[in-house]
Amino acid sequence: MKRKLLIEKRDHRIRTYFIEDGDIVEIHSATASGGNEESHRLGDIYIGRVSNIVPNIGAAFVEIEKGVNCYYDMKDVKSAVFTQKAGKKALCIGDQLIVQISREAVRTKAPTVTGNLSFTGRYAVLTHGNTRIGVSSKIPKSLREEYKRELSSLRNDDFGVIVRTNAKDASFDAVYEEIITLREEYYSLIRTAQTRICFSCLKSAPPSYIADLKNVYMDGMESIIIGDKELYTRIHMFFQSELPEKLDLLELYDDPSFPLDKRYSTQTALDKALMERAWLRTGGYLVIQPTEALTVIDVNSGKNTSKSDSEAGAMKVNLEAAREAARQIRLRNLSGIILVDFINLKEEENTQKLLTEFRHYLSKDPIQTTLVDMTSLGLVEITRKKVRRPLYEEEHFK
Repeated sequence: MKRKLLIEKRDHRIRTYFIEDGDIVEIHSATASGGNEESHRLGDIYIGRVSNIVPNIGAAFVEIEKGVNCYYDMKDVKSAVFTQKAGKKALCIGDQLIVQISREAVRTKAPTVTGNLSFTGRYAVLTHGNTRIGVSSKIPKSLREEYKRELSSLRNDDFGVIVRTNAKDASFDAVYEEIITLREEYYSLIRTAQTRICFSCLKSAPPSYIADLKNVYMDGMESIIIGDKELYTRIHMFFQSELPEKLDLLELYDDPSFPLDKRYSTQTALDKALMERAWLRTGGYLVIQPTEALTVIDVNSGKNTSKSDSEAGAMKVNLEAAREAARQIRLRNLSGIILVDFINLKEEENTQKLLTEFRHYLSKDPIQTTLVDMTSLGLVEITRKKVRRPLYEEEHFK
């Protein structure tokens, strides 16, 4: 697969476009001038203080900044790292502990924090609170078993390790060295925390466009095209320290007569990704409606006029809709619970074929996406892991 990355600064925003085989498959957006988005980012680590405990929902609220209370699952207490205890119970109001933002603020919801810290590298993630040695399921089975065997010597009671998909193209020595570096960072942060005051930020996550570069698959990457000199300088510095062997991928695009958004039609792609309706080649269309609790995708036959065989016509629209729904879920970064209402099919064989095809398309998503089942009402249930805000929220977040 041929990949490209476009990074442009326009309209006071920095947008990253992921291109695979000529098509834009993901769009990420962030403010270019600091503001609220520069604080309380996913991955930030703080010393927080327990402000309230709500036993009936199994949760506490931890203040990470004056007036900023975050949801904290009480299940995390067993692995909590305290910097100051206010009582003898497992968790007490006034306790100070190390927490990491696991979910950014969404609309009316405050950030969610966890005591299960994670330190993410290019090839591996070190996990406090989960001591197992795991390997990405997208790595070939023989290599997975080899990693588990070779890394077994790292087993301990403090942390675990997850080997990421990116490691499949790296040498074992490179992966092992990164894990050792992450281990040193982890123990250093734990030691430092004991000398810091409440609300201290112990670790700041990098800007989202740098995080994208750390997480993107470099397999098949042809170029990383940057449409701003200042951004190019920052990204060049990041590559010099983190990925020097990939420096030749960086390309500064500086042609004011034919800007990046015109050359690659990025504005058109963005506008379409923010529309409620997505058209299909068959003449049908999807209506995509996110709500606070879930996202609903409705499949409509639209301009499709196939009447000779209604079952065959519905199947044709549904199969294209399954492919497009999977594409839109990734493009718009939809997450959580997603319900897809396909056109009703009469034959069970066709229904099963549709679900099989839909699972295949969803499996291509680099973020964990699961087709759960079809309900008795004919709605297909999907869950997708939340990693960051969906595109429509990023675009409107100031």
